[in-house]
Order: sequence, then structure tokens, then C-alpha cells
Amino acid sequence: MSVKQRLSVYLDADMMARLENLAAKERAPKSSIAEAAIISFLTADDADRWEAALTRRLDRLSRSVDRMERDLEFSVEALALYIRAWLTATPPLPEGTQAAAQAKGRERYQSFVEALGRRLTKGQRMAKEVLEEIQTDASDQPGE
Repeated sequence: MSVKQRLSVYLDADMMARLENLAAKERAPKSSIAEAAIISFLTADDADRWEAALTRRLDRLSRSVDRMERDLEFSVEALALYIRAWLTATPPLPEGTQAAAQAKGRERYQSFVEALGRRLTKGQRMAKEVLEEIQTDASDQPGE
């Protein structure tokens, strides 16, 4: 039988409440639960499992960042193409019509912001719609 030694540990209130709740639920002493947690943390197999779990999470985060990078690149390219087309096709306004055009522009921008808000609230994404359209068009092509 091994002799147990005393260890004083300071826990924040939230962690202590969690430990007390678990001890009450399991009907076990807090020291036994803490000892089991320390053993689990220090055991090589658990360390390997912890590392594997961490690696999986990092891989998932990495894929998520890659998707965000792709989506951002798509968005920037689409915006750049739109700006180029708009600047190329839009003639300058005569001096007398600028105030009316600016008022109409503000009104149209407000409509755009409202439509964007509705789409985002519903979870609709233009990138997803474009990808679905491309896939549909590709499957409709003869010989494929």
C-alpha cells in the first residue's frame, strides 16, 4: 500500500464548483476525482489521445481557414471585376443631374443593405449559389 502525500491546489471558483458538483454526483471525494484527473493527464496513452484530438482540431481549423481564404479571394475577385465593369461602362454625369443621381444612389444603396441583411439573416450565401450554378451548368453540358 502506498503512502499518500498531501498537495494543496488553488482553483478558481468556477472550477471548484464543477469539482464539487462532480463529487456530489459521483458520491466520491474531491481528492479522488482530482487524483484521477492528474493521473489521466500524466499517463502517456492519454497524452497521445490528447495530442491526436488536438491535431484533429487543428486540422479542422486549418481546413476552415483555407475555405475562408478561398471565399475571400472569390469575393475580392468578384468585386474587382464588378468595379472594372462599372467604371468602364458608366459615363460621367452632367453637372445639373448629380444631386438627383446622388439621392437615387443613396436610395438604391439603402435597398441593397436591406436585401443583404435579409439574405444574411436567412443564411443565404452568394458564393454557394454561384458554385451550385456552375455545377449545374457543367452537368448540363453535352459529352460530360
